[in-house]
Amino acid sequence: MRFVPRWALLSSGCAPLLLVGGWIVAALLEGPAYDPVTQTISVLAAYGAEGSWVMTGAFLALGVCHLVTAWGLRPAAPAGRVALAGGGVAAFVVALVPAPSSGGSLKHGAAVVAGFTLLAVWPVLAAVRRGGVPWGLRLTPSVAVTVLMALGAVWFLVEMDRQGSAGVAERLVTCIQSTWPLVVVASCLRYAGDLSGKGGKGGKGGEGGESGEGGESGVSDESDESDETSAPPR
Repeated sequence: MRFVPRWALLSSGCAPLLLVGGWIVAALLEGPAYDPVTQTISVLAAYGAEGSWVMTGAFLALGVCHLVTAWGLRPAAPAGRVALAGGGVAAFVVALVPAPSSGGSLKHGAAVVAGFTLLAVWPVLAAVRRGGVPWGLRLTPSVAVTVLMALGAVWFLVEMDRQGSAGVAERLVTCIQSTWPLVVVASCLRYAGDLSGKGGKGGKGGEGGESGEGGESGVSDESDESDETSAPPR
């Protein structure tokens, strides 16, 4: 199995921190006029928003993190790595095509939907359908987290329709999406560490076995020579 480089832990770990930190700082700059419970993250990056430069930078940084992580996730299935990288590209588009200050934007909305879809399906596409793989790349947890993201999306759409807690629903889904790559990378590194530990113990055991066999052989040879020497001459 191909192993994940340790720098992938940095890129995947920075993704949720940069995203959450970005919307917190941007909301503070926006002031009390912004309601994080009912308003979406895209509002913070909209034209004319006080903290738009912070949120735009967070989206760009998130895209870089996803691209780097997809590159480093070598044990994952290629389709999943491509989908994760596609989610990173979608984050670039969301940053470069912000929402208008009022009303909607078809281009921005399409980029958001594409990014969400890719980041929702990449766990299933990345799953390796054979035994002896890291926990994060197994089919069962991958399907479970994709279903969880889908349920979060349904909740977000319902809240948008009733003009309720859309901001809360969106933040929950994006937190899961930005954190799951970190979970997968961590499980891959732990799996590699377990394999290395087993290999080291096996090597020491093999050396001990050879030494034991050699020792027994030496004792046996010395015993034979002693018997021949003590035997009376004929």
